[in-house]
Amino acid sequence: MARVSLPLIDALRNTARKLEGSNNYQWGHMGSCNCGFLAQEITSLKKEELHHRAMERYGDWSEQLKDYCPTSGLPMDDVISEMLAFGFDADELKHLERLSDPAVLRSLPKEERNLVHNRKGDVIKYLNAWANLLEQELLGRIQLSDIHKREQPVTIIL
Repeated sequence: MARVSLPLIDALRNTARKLEGSNNYQWGHMGSCNCGFLAQEITSLKKEELHHRAMERYGDWSEQLKDYCPTSGLPMDDVISEMLAFGFDADELKHLERLSDPAVLRSLPKEERNLVHNRKGDVIKYLNAWANLLEQELLGRIQLSDIHKREQPVTIIL
């Protein structure tokens, strides 16, 4: 699972917000699809640049992730490296493209689990559910007794 952090959770929520306000969602476009929107948030690259980089190799995000090599020198592998360094793992990104992570789906009410991978509203629901799941994991790790043991006050920046 992703290395849980506030920036990672924030990236998922920001991606959902930007997707919700966008008219540019297009599942078949490597820069405007599920992973493409998240990649825009993480890398600050524009959708056109992401798509251009992806077209230097074959396949959708799942195939690109399967063939990922951090030392290939391919521009798309650099994008993937940046996303992995941010805290995501390759399997999570594959699941994002298909809205298929069992843990994320289980976090949704049963009647809302049949998501369609290329439906914008379902992608937004999945991103928010994923962020909520990670947030709960992060909160579960916080022990007030650990905070009280510190000599200096702890500041949590949201």
